[in-house]
Amino acid sequence: MSQDRPLLGVILMLGFCIVAPMGDAVAKLLGQSVPLGQLLFIRFAVQALVLIPLVWATRRMWRMQGRVLRLTVLRTVLHIFGIGAMFSALQYLPLADAVAIAFVMPFLMLLLGKFVLGEEVGARRLWACVVGFVGTLMVVQPSFVEVGWPALLPLVVAVNFSVFMLVTRQIAKETDPVGLQAVSGVMAVVIMGPLLLLTQSSGIFALTLKTPTGLEWSLLLAIGLLGTLAHLLMTWSLRYAPSATLAPMQYLEIPVATIIGLIVFSDFPNGLALAGILITIAAGLYIVLRERAIARIEARTPAPV
Repeated sequence: MSQDRPLLGVILMLGFCIVAPMGDAVAKLLGQSVPLGQLLFIRFAVQALVLIPLVWATRRMWRMQGRVLRLTVLRTVLHIFGIGAMFSALQYLPLADAVAIAFVMPFLMLLLGKFVLGEEVGARRLWACVVGFVGTLMVVQPSFVEVGWPALLPLVVAVNFSVFMLVTRQIAKETDPVGLQAVSGVMAVVIMGPLLLLTQSSGIFALTLKTPTGLEWSLLLAIGLLGTLAHLLMTWSLRYAPSATLAPMQYLEIPVATIIGLIVFSDFPNGLALAGILITIAAGLYIVLRERAIARIEARTPAPV
């Protein structure tokens, strides 16, 4: 059984928490010299080139039609926009701040689950959402004073990826996760390729093309590989351990991002932002643990006859 190896699942999730901020750090390094559109195009192209052979070799499901195909196109557009917003945010904010602000997503997912999907959400978890939002605002505030509206970009990322996850939920049972990611990579290339060709005369730096240097080519390849590897690590971790076990570990991404930001960019959150990060982590962990407790209670409750 794939679900009876929780230690392997935890190790894989730990790998994700290390690899994902590394990809963000590479994006931050490239953001000043490589146009955003070109950065995104190569990131998704590498994803497609890595995953398509894997899909063929393992004979995974990848063909889509009808509703699933339409939702996959929407999911791909959301994915492009979300990563683009995160890469843009990294040009203005310390790595740890950007990642911590984006972690408002679990609170948004809980609220969307309640008000969009009609899921039952108790008062304790709603209050945890409020506390988490307060912590997020504490991280945003010093950054907003310093750089202005770009400090809100991680909130855009969080909202975008909350919708992205809702769409993913709608097709998760009808698609293979690796096949879905491979198809999304191809779709992103098909969407962005013509767009970049049409915008070369726009004068907008983000939508232009340039010839990367040798070092930039290496970093562009790295960002595609790191993004793809991070997704695979998360996907594989869920094969070996339940999400209730792995969810608290995702918050390790914030301290890892803090350490990488300190080493690579000499960035460290100020006192208010650091307090906000700790509050956000605490509120998020409370929600995760509360979800686990409720699931255990429901599992012990006999079904009505």
